[in-house]
Amino acid sequence: MTEYTGLEIAVVGMAGRFPGSSTVDEFWANVLAGEAGVRRFTDEELDAAGVSVERRAEPGFVPMGGALDGIEFFDAKLFGYSPRDAAVLDPQQRVFLECAWHALEHAGHLGGGQDVGVYASASIDTYLLRHLWNNPAVPGGLQPLDLLLANDKDTLASRVAYHLDLTGPAITVQTACSSSLVTIHVACQALLGRDCDIALAGGVSIRPPVHEGYQHTEGGILAADGRCLPFDVDAHGVVAGNGVAAVVLRRLEDAMADGDTIYAVVKGTAVNNDGADKVGFTAPSVNGQARVIRAAHDLSEVDSSTIGYVEAHGTATPLGDPIEVAALTQAFVSPPEACALGSVKALIGHLDAAAGVAGFVKAALAVQNGVVPPSPYFTAPNPETGLENSPFFVNREALPWPGTGPRRAGVSGFGMGGTNAHAVLEEPPSPEPMPPSRSRHLLVLSAASEKSLEESRTQLAEHLSAGGQELADVSHTLRTGRRALRHRMAAVVGGGESTAPAAASATALSEAWIGAGDRRDTVFLFPGQGSQYAGMASQLADEEPVFRAALDECAALLPFDLHEVLADADRLTRTRYTQPALFAVEYSIAKLWEHWGVRPSAMLGHSVGEYVAACLAGVFSLQDALKLVTARGELMDALPAGAVLSVPLGADDLVLPKDVCLAASNAPNMSTVAGTFEAIERFEASLSVTSRRLHTSHAFHSSMIDPMLGEFAALVSQVELREPRIPFISNVSGTWITDGEATDPGYWARHARAAVRFSEGLRAMITGPVNVLEVGPGNVLTTLARQHDLGGAKAFGSLRHPREDKHDLDTMLAAAGRLWIAGADVDLAALTADERRRRVPLPQYPFERVRHWVDLPGTAPREIEVIEVLPQAADTAVGGDLAVITGIWQELLGIARIGPNDDYFELGGHSLLATQILARITVALGVALPAAAIFEAPTPSKLAARVDQLRADATPAEDDEFARLLAEIRDMSPEELRAELDRERDAQEISQS
Repeated sequence: MTEYTGLEIAVVGMAGRFPGSSTVDEFWANVLAGEAGVRRFTDEELDAAGVSVERRAEPGFVPMGGALDGIEFFDAKLFGYSPRDAAVLDPQQRVFLECAWHALEHAGHLGGGQDVGVYASASIDTYLLRHLWNNPAVPGGLQPLDLLLANDKDTLASRVAYHLDLTGPAITVQTACSSSLVTIHVACQALLGRDCDIALAGGVSIRPPVHEGYQHTEGGILAADGRCLPFDVDAHGVVAGNGVAAVVLRRLEDAMADGDTIYAVVKGTAVNNDGADKVGFTAPSVNGQARVIRAAHDLSEVDSSTIGYVEAHGTATPLGDPIEVAALTQAFVSPPEACALGSVKALIGHLDAAAGVAGFVKAALAVQNGVVPPSPYFTAPNPETGLENSPFFVNREALPWPGTGPRRAGVSGFGMGGTNAHAVLEEPPSPEPMPPSRSRHLLVLSAASEKSLEESRTQLAEHLSAGGQELADVSHTLRTGRRALRHRMAAVVGGGESTAPAAASATALSEAWIGAGDRRDTVFLFPGQGSQYAGMASQLADEEPVFRAALDECAALLPFDLHEVLADADRLTRTRYTQPALFAVEYSIAKLWEHWGVRPSAMLGHSVGEYVAACLAGVFSLQDALKLVTARGELMDALPAGAVLSVPLGADDLVLPKDVCLAASNAPNMSTVAGTFEAIERFEASLSVTSRRLHTSHAFHSSMIDPMLGEFAALVSQVELREPRIPFISNVSGTWITDGEATDPGYWARHARAAVRFSEGLRAMITGPVNVLEVGPGNVLTTLARQHDLGGAKAFGSLRHPREDKHDLDTMLAAAGRLWIAGADVDLAALTADERRRRVPLPQYPFERVRHWVDLPGTAPREIEVIEVLPQAADTAVGGDLAVITGIWQELLGIARIGPNDDYFELGGHSLLATQILARITVALGVALPAAAIFEAPTPSKLAARVDQLRADATPAEDDEFARLLAEIRDMSPEELRAELDRERDAQEISQS
């Protein structure tokens, strides 16, 4: 077994798009099959790339390469870009941004909450040079700074950090062809130096037009026939490729402790430069390469004889290949019996800045799977390399890993100019067995659109149908390792299965809850006596430690065995046991919800349920609350028995005799009345509607309670009462309890006698869209709540009804999932925080890519639809103001249709563009909008109203001054206008501060 030094780095995630493969799994399958991504381009592709017929006929023109298809498509909406800004964003930055998302998602660490660093590299931006510069098809209104920010390499890492909310270092690394392998080295050093806890490292190389082909020149580095054959006798150069890849790295000890899936272990990396020890600036150096390889071996503390494969730089050039083999031979101080060489360039071409990470991914998959990848193109070694007299060889077919020790591989990346990098990889440690999990699991999915959400559901169902992963690990990864987006889905799966059978997983996902909405507060409802049943929450106590601990805490404060009572149907009918048992269960469920991140903004209890609300609000301590509830139950239990009748009429519609009392106003058409058995029987006979006798032992909230009130008030006066920290509704008044009521012992005596004004209280509490959560057994209160006009509120229950054949976790997890969908603050990670689970690879997010592209001049019609808007007169009517403002937005955002209530920032607007929009509106409408106007009024309709208000408030003197300023503005250049607006905004911020 491998012994680790504590300096190892784990590869816990990866993603990439390469010529011929859109995922890492496809890439690895192509590597094993020897499927080349380098191909010959069609005439249609060459036409679109602007390659003339004359150029195609020139000697040495090779219409081949490693193209990355679909680079013009991008999920701009997900990342908050307007169509205009997306069209001018360097495709390298777009593709790398999506790759970074997928890599972190693959690692199960896209959810945030950790210090993630970004280390990235990119090739020269040919999109700016060839597609944008001096191209009339570029969307209007763009300034040089806009194009610079969208295309400068320097913004690559920071762009990823911004859009994915990553707070570690964000560093762009550029060392030519070795760039992306150097990013991995820098990332490893940052992890060891504690600059970050997780590091994303990689590179991208996309040089549009990607279907252009190239011109071969005799003696150059580009192959004459479009074939890259590293170390082969027929090798005569490299072929250009396009691609992107990124890996996610962690300190090995952290990855193992956190249950990450580990694909490979980085034993060590090294970087150096040739210096002047070579024939020219662009030439490679044997000594420089040998030194960096040997340094990586030394830092890794591995014997070079144990390395079974090297993913070489392998450019297939007459000069490069012999030097690389000589350097390897010199660096391997303890030569292995045989060490295979390979280079991914043979399949996908030379990816320039992304070449190193592509080779790294290939080597990581090789050590993970125990397969030496083949080079099927190989015929015979180039005699200049000396391979036949070295321990190195090139294998044509896939081979099992040689030897019995840990599988180890090297990866080389050499940059033009002399920056060399080398990494040593080792097979991952065997995953530790995980303990048994809960019986049920919550699966959650989210997406930025309904279409992407549905695709995610289909992908996940197919993935689970294949089996092989524990549902607990799948649930854990989805809950903790993914970004929470607006459109959401949740399903409860499980029931004893350790893995996901096809039928069960497909059915659960097909019946999942789906929804989308903004964030909502949650209010708690606590049921009263009558909702209890034997065995309530027993399964929850078995599987949820937080609930069990809270229940045990309550049990320790009660004068009877709570756990025995909860299992005894007969004792639960006795009020002396019912009320404290019900309190304990509801309090414990509330503490579990609190642990899961769901905290109430307000509360309403029904009868004894109000004591739970008051305890959680801090009016009572838990000890005092249980003391009072127990005393209340005992005093009531000692009273003469009585009856309670449920009547399908509102409280105001009841005409009650003197010996019958209103016990509860529950709903607009539902009340309960209480009294002696005889009184209730007479009243029931007098009704013209069908009523129902409730199974209760006493006539609660009636005059039959009067004998106990004095003694109970005296008991309440003995405990400390505090003002509530969380607002809750009074059953007595049907509105918000006051501090004076909550701290008055007399109030709690009146509370036992007065009718429960639940219906009135519910209407007072719910004045807008909220989540209503019943925190207790059954669904009595949610049923009552749904009989009200909830104004968009959604009601959920926590525990099953006694007649439901469900597991407690089915109901609790369903409520958690549905609350999350409805916008509640649910801490999904906390659902199993006490369990140690594994993060596992799952299907990647299906980006909803749309074409955002500026074509080469003369090759295609303009893709961005814009609406030309002419300046309007200053006396334009309000309706005209809206049309002008909307038109300016459409033009500068590049969106053909914008509604009056569409949000500027949701459309992809940003602060730099806002200055242009405000300047255009100022000129078009003759109204001086302040620099912050679009932030304060972010929709066309609000901005039009702001214009109208400013116009109405203007004085004649201000009009004269504005006319003068407007004349100056019309003569300003865009740069001068922006500077002036920036100065105004700065002045406003200074004055406000």
